[in-house]
Amino acid sequence: MEAARPATEEDVAVLATLARRALEELVPTRGGALFVVREGRAEPMEETLATDLGDDDATVVVGTIDGTPVGYGVGRLDPLRDGRRLGVITDLYVEAGARSVGVGEVMVQHLLEWFSGRGCIGADATALPGNRATKNFFEESGFTARLLVMHRSLAGER
Repeated sequence: MEAARPATEEDVAVLATLARRALEELVPTRGGALFVVREGRAEPMEETLATDLGDDDATVVVGTIDGTPVGYGVGRLDPLRDGRRLGVITDLYVEAGARSVGVGEVMVQHLLEWFSGRGCIGADATALPGNRATKNFFEESGFTARLLVMHRSLAGER
């Protein structure tokens, strides 16, 4: 059975492994290489995840199937200039073999409830161009596009 729960310090090693897999999957995709070095979770993963676990403005969730971790998500509070807050899903990943069974959905629901409980006016998440599965997943979860970032490479990179 798929579920989501708050992460603990004991989860950090497996979360770091999942985070590295997530970034490895992104690198070959359109926009992925730049995303990984600009917006992606920084190494050392164990330290950045432990920092998020201890941050009152962040939450880390573990997605499981029958109690086994197969995914993770991280949400942060982003203060807006008008004093309100936006929830931002910075990380969301489910292992390839565990996709399409509901783990991502329960993690997103957990994150949205956390944002709502902290008075956020909405939630943002990122999908890279061409990654239809991620885009469709977020749309099925009630998200809509609100910003497109345009990029022009000057170094022949993706």
